[in-house]
Amino acid sequence: MLESQLIAKGAAAQTLQKPLESFGMKTFLRKYTPRAALISLKDKALDIADAARGRLVPPRRMRSSVGDTDFLQTGYEFLAHFQNHGGLRPEHRVLDAGCGIGRLAIPLTTYLSKSGSYEGFDIVRPSIKWCSENITPRYPNFRFQHANIWNKMYNPDGQLKAADFRFPYDNREFDFVFLTSVFTHMLRRDVNQYFSEISRVLRPGGRCLITWFLLNNESKRLIENGMSSLQFAYPIEDCLTIDPAVPEEAIAYKESDALEMYQRHGIKLIRPIHYGAWCGRTDYLSYQDICVGRKV
Repeated sequence: MLESQLIAKGAAAQTLQKPLESFGMKTFLRKYTPRAALISLKDKALDIADAARGRLVPPRRMRSSVGDTDFLQTGYEFLAHFQNHGGLRPEHRVLDAGCGIGRLAIPLTTYLSKSGSYEGFDIVRPSIKWCSENITPRYPNFRFQHANIWNKMYNPDGQLKAADFRFPYDNREFDFVFLTSVFTHMLRRDVNQYFSEISRVLRPGGRCLITWFLLNNESKRLIENGMSSLQFAYPIEDCLTIDPAVPEEAIAYKESDALEMYQRHGIKLIRPIHYGAWCGRTDYLSYQDICVGRKV
């Protein structure tokens, strides 16, 4: 390299270094990099670090709505609920209806034995693709399927109706079925069909764990007093929603209606109901209400 080019290169480096010394690297990047791009760069760097460490977690762009800490904490929180309240055992055959990006599948890989198995399905195709490409190769007894069900909020291009959907599994195939944050986004006719399918695929004595937003005297009083994080104010069919334009964003059921569905489909509720914090309770188990049932 010519001397003049070396001098020019050194001068350019000094020119660049001055603002970095003046602002500091982080301040400089914040000042001259758009916020969205800065967040994207940070997430990509963290994703690379996860891959280098062999961490089994989806990229941050896929879990941006919950964040890394909540993603991991919630998964292991529910693993404890499955064990302590649902009676889950390592050898069980498990169905995760609405498995998403594997938030609950990932901790289950540390618990289910090789004699146990996991099946998951979801309406969001990229989530299933990631799980199939990253979880199944490591854990062949964990399998995922896409269900192209229409949902105004989560799958507006879906071709199937939830009210007509048959789970792609055999009768009495599972010991344990769970749905977390699923019925909280589904209308009554669709929930009723899912209940029918849960009952069909559960073996006698098998259990299901489902989360809800249940409306009873306590939760309605807390909502009326402005204590709830969700304002269920708009009737939709036999439910209440927080957004009439997109009802599936969050849906609450009368507790009596939810319990009637358990009874109608041959699933006995195992009390107590584990009420959640969503409506402003100070004594709670999780954020949503948790019900455990046993197939009669």
